[in-house]
Amino acid sequence: MLLLILDKPYVSKFLEKTILEMNLPILKTELIEEFNLDKNIIFLNSNEFINKVKKEQEVLIYTNSENPINWIVNNLSFTDLPKKINLFKDKLKFRRLLRNIYPNFFYREVRFDELEEIDIKEIKTPFIIKPAIGFFSIGVYKVNNALEWKNVVKKLKAEKNKMSSNYPIEVINTNKFIIEENIEGEEFAIDIYYDKKGKPVILNILKHIFSSSEDVSDRIYITSKQIIEKYHDLFLNFLFEMGDLVNLKGFPMHIEFRVNKDENIIPIEVNPMRFAGWCTTDIANYAYGINVYEYFFKQKEPQWEEILENKKDKIYSIVVADLPKDIKLKDIKEIDYDKFKSYFENPLEMRKIDYAKYGVFAFLFAETSSNNWKELDGILNLDLKQYLKLKN
Repeated sequence: MLLLILDKPYVSKFLEKTILEMNLPILKTELIEEFNLDKNIIFLNSNEFINKVKKEQEVLIYTNSENPINWIVNNLSFTDLPKKINLFKDKLKFRRLLRNIYPNFFYREVRFDELEEIDIKEIKTPFIIKPAIGFFSIGVYKVNNALEWKNVVKKLKAEKNKMSSNYPIEVINTNKFIIEENIEGEEFAIDIYYDKKGKPVILNILKHIFSSSEDVSDRIYITSKQIIEKYHDLFLNFLFEMGDLVNLKGFPMHIEFRVNKDENIIPIEVNPMRFAGWCTTDIANYAYGINVYEYFFKQKEPQWEEILENKKDKIYSIVVADLPKDIKLKDIKEIDYDKFKSYFENPLEMRKIDYAKYGVFAFLFAETSSNNWKELDGILNLDLKQYLKLKN
């Protein structure tokens, strides 16, 4: 049985088209109407959805967002999903799960109301602080010294209410944080699922590029033939090792890693039940012709050698156009989307976002020639103010 749960913040047209083509049933919630989905889609009320999960021996469930985690925990407690979700969603539990694989990795739990009391002289710098249950680099900071720590605490206090109001507690919990050692190396995010037999299947590998060592933003993720060929087996070996620790059959996830110069990998976090957020996982279709939803539901495995054999020397990117921090919402008249799109050599798709609510005005997919790295480097460091039309 194949089932979907859709929720905010975003449902792509590509996902909607896949739902129609595969005749996938969706849980009908109060939020569904906001997406204005095709009326030919099959909707199930809560009781119908729950009964199908109870009756079917094999059920595959995918969510486009982490917001439905609360519904799953409250309504599917007769399955092992809530336990597995919590194991990965809570970064502290995840670190405990992997402590035999990474016995020397430092991490520490801290409550929000304890932040000002911490003596950071006792903690090796630099370190990372983030919500123990978090999403989308929200509330994530790198701390190099005591002065920075004071500023970070101020920022977290200022951001706490906004984080809590935009996302449910199952997605971002601002009451509990994790401090952990800074992991050196390049950052990657991968979309994978464990099949019905527990075998891990990699559907895409995204490299997260930064403007500097202090940058923790989500501005650009890239994928390419070279990235897949170099890192596929390295990540797959870890996935088998993690799969031996937990029974992960028919389970999709989005995992972030750091890889150092010696090609040692350390996972940063696991986002269960979904692939790359905001339906940005759709980039795999542009880059490799892989419909990740179809591959998961049909339990298909990419034949990477065949897929990559004739791939051109191109880089495919997800660009997150976030609002400049020093711009007030009330001062924005409109966004010059055409100008933003024209920056790119080959823009593939631009998705306009409610910037007043999410602080991001667009997600853009682009194809860039490998010899045109300056395009990506430029957008990475670009002040996006030039794409804002201000009132004054």
